[in-house]
Amino acid sequence: MTSGHTAVDQNTRRRRGTGLIALDATVAYDGYTLYAPLTGGGQVLLIDLCGTVVHRWQLPHRPGRHARILPNGNLAYNATLPDQHALFPMWHKYRGGLMQEIAPDGTVLRSFTDPLQHHDAHHHGDGRILYSALEPLTGDRAAAVRGGVPDSAPDGTVYADTLREVDADGRLLWSWNAADHLDPDDHALHPAYSREHWPLINSVLPLADGNVLASLRSTSAVIVISRATGEVLWRTGPGVVSQQHHPTELPNGNFLIFDNGVFRPGCDVPHSRVIEVERATGAVVWEYHDPAREAFFAPFMGSAQRLPNGNTLVTDSPAGRLFEVTAEGQVCWEYVVPEFGGYHEPEVGALFPSRHNAVFRAYRYAAGELPWLKRQV
Repeated sequence: MTSGHTAVDQNTRRRRGTGLIALDATVAYDGYTLYAPLTGGGQVLLIDLCGTVVHRWQLPHRPGRHARILPNGNLAYNATLPDQHALFPMWHKYRGGLMQEIAPDGTVLRSFTDPLQHHDAHHHGDGRILYSALEPLTGDRAAAVRGGVPDSAPDGTVYADTLREVDADGRLLWSWNAADHLDPDDHALHPAYSREHWPLINSVLPLADGNVLASLRSTSAVIVISRATGEVLWRTGPGVVSQQHHPTELPNGNFLIFDNGVFRPGCDVPHSRVIEVERATGAVVWEYHDPAREAFFAPFMGSAQRLPNGNTLVTDSPAGRLFEVTAEGQVCWEYVVPEFGGYHEPEVGALFPSRHNAVFRAYRYAAGELPWLKRQV
């Protein structure tokens, strides 16, 4: 009775199908999509609209989140610095530490290390890097942080976020500390979160006006920081975002945000969405969610990129699902990352024991942004 029986793949995401899922080439933005599988062993892949791999980097360290193409055509890669002590249980999951610029042939052109870097590092393209890092708070400074699960800080230490910008030689150009500039009462941790990390900045970006855009995940806020004074110039209103990721500035000055939806107030069906928030009013002026809201829910990570034709590329990070929607909310391209693997660090493997195809962010590039790419005619 068992002869010829084929075992069922117990990996739910892989069982539902990988690779190219859908394409409407008449509507999708023509170009190439870059992604770095978090468990891919240091692979960074560039695929065309049909899902064909047209270029691959094989790097020695797994991503400390993501990769991006710079205006000069090189790869900006935020890697995990090996052999680092875990500051707290989740540290191995989202730490980085090694920030590199890499040529298309894999040659490392620049490297900068900071063992306390995590989540995001924005490479300007001229050697400068703006990134998020940590500083330990103890005693009264730790006690000043509001919210979170009581007594959950490891050894009483709360690791607070800092932002740093360095030049091409690694010299510090600018810095900002959450503990010195955020009002603890206005930025309290959600009561379900550990007090190990506050406020968990998962994205940082320089704005056209010279100020800095940052996403504070564990306090559900997107803020604009004055580069001159460090004060908070703007923030999303209460309830607009919930545990969000990857705010970016649009040409019209508005902000595009991946809104994860964890702990969304007044919502009994958890779901994720991508929203455009008007900077002048704080109002949501565009939104995408799946017609079946519960069908698109990323409880952590995620990104969104507004494309030149008005479409939006969305990264459903935990599912390794990349998809593109039109301004009207119609899906015109969908691809599921086929690279599955496990985390090699025991601490991360214990938290995420199955095999994953997760990616932190994906980006779409036009052919003109990749002059070195040899394309099939």
